[in-house]
Amino acid sequence: MSGIKTRIRIAGSILALMVATACGDTTTDKVKRGDFSLDGFTAEQIYGRAEWELGRGRGQDAAFYFSEIERLYPYSELTERAIIMQAFAYHQEKLYPESRAAAQRYIDFYPASEDAAYAQYLLALSYYDQIDEVGRDQGLTFQALQELRKVIEIYPDTEYARSSVLKFDLAFDHLASKEMEIGRFYLKRKHYGAAISRFRVVVEDFQTTTHTAEALHRLVEAYLSLGLTAEAQTAGAILGHNFQSTSWYEDSYKLLTGRGLELEAASDGWLKQVYRQTLKGTWL
Repeated sequence: MSGIKTRIRIAGSILALMVATACGDTTTDKVKRGDFSLDGFTAEQIYGRAEWELGRGRGQDAAFYFSEIERLYPYSELTERAIIMQAFAYHQEKLYPESRAAAQRYIDFYPASEDAAYAQYLLALSYYDQIDEVGRDQGLTFQALQELRKVIEIYPDTEYARSSVLKFDLAFDHLASKEMEIGRFYLKRKHYGAAISRFRVVVEDFQTTTHTAEALHRLVEAYLSLGLTAEAQTAGAILGHNFQSTSWYEDSYKLLTGRGLELEAASDGWLKQVYRQTLKGTWL
């Protein structure tokens, strides 16, 4: 019976908090300005209000109430949960720096918690969710890769690690996509040396991505334009060994054979080394 009374009392207190603060859309601003104080409410009551705001789709308001628990009741049992919920609520609102800060704070304070993996995952997402466009800052992609790697390496047996592996591959592919975009830009303007340097990065550093076959074909085009037939042949040979079923191989085959050239490792440069690694099975 006492348990029921306790739940009724807590529910009543939460309702009182909701009524006292639900005076319009400017509620949170009033609280922040000090027009309304949360000092008289318990951690449980404030947490209930935060969950209520979250349920209404008001993530920023929810994050504020979660942060008030951390401020007013730093030693409460709810504080740990309130910090991770701050990170979640801020992320829902796409307030990525704030989400990242809360997630990092959780990791620093509770590294052994079962939710530490989720905090690290949220931290990684705060970067990853901003790299969906090729033209965005590549620094975000590098940061996302770094943080996703931490999830994979520190928490390998969690569901977040499995999700991070997929996102890591996509982010890695994104970097290669940016190199390809710049390389094509130079190639169209006949800046062949600059184009080759970009496609080389894809072939050497991003060979496990979906862009490698095209990068090799673009190298064939660029080297033929410069009259460097041996290099073009070698790029074609690598294409033939690893990507023979692709349209990029077919296009390179037509380009080379149309000039009476064979697809073979004819150069002594960096592509020859890649070709040797390919034959050994150590390239991909």
